[in-house]
Amino acid sequence: MEAEANVSRASTLESARLTLRPFLPADIAPLYAIQRDREAMQYTWSSPGLAASERHLRAHAEQRERHGVAPWTVVERASGDVIGWGGLSVDPDEPEWGVEVVYFVRRDHWGRGIASEIVEAALDHGFAGMELEAIGAFARPANAASLRVLEKAGFQLLSYVERLERNHYMLRREHWLERREPRAGAVGSPT
Repeated sequence: MEAEANVSRASTLESARLTLRPFLPADIAPLYAIQRDREAMQYTWSSPGLAASERHLRAHAEQRERHGVAPWTVVERASGDVIGWGGLSVDPDEPEWGVEVVYFVRRDHWGRGIASEIVEAALDHGFAGMELEAIGAFARPANAASLRVLEKAGFQLLSYVERLERNHYMLRREHWLERREPRAGAVGSPT
């Protein structure tokens, strides 16, 4: 557990119900349990085996040193259980797309706003903490739940990327800031 003790608090995010922390070797088994669930992963990469899942997770984790971002392991604060993976990422196979938001959540936690909470924490970190100018995202058009998560967070559809079979979304920092500012006349805002 020495590796777990070395996880920096600065690289850990907390939201209302979640702790998002850097990936640890102990996360491989619970994350693989999600990645091998074909229904949970039907719109993204489904792992054919434990070794493939480990390679995939480690390749993404290594992006933190190269690009300053990597997906976090998502832990439910109330239970301490690993329930997903996500946050900011640079795809190790296609870094030219830049920083994007990614996530997957254990199926028994769907419909609870977990993906939205991951995305909001990642956006806060990326725009407020890292001062990124833009963050991208990809989702298959048939993935209605992810489309809602992205649109709710303020992402705008740019195009359909045929080669990836996914919609490409983008959120710019200035639009994120506009969404954060209280509206004149709104309850609780200065008038």
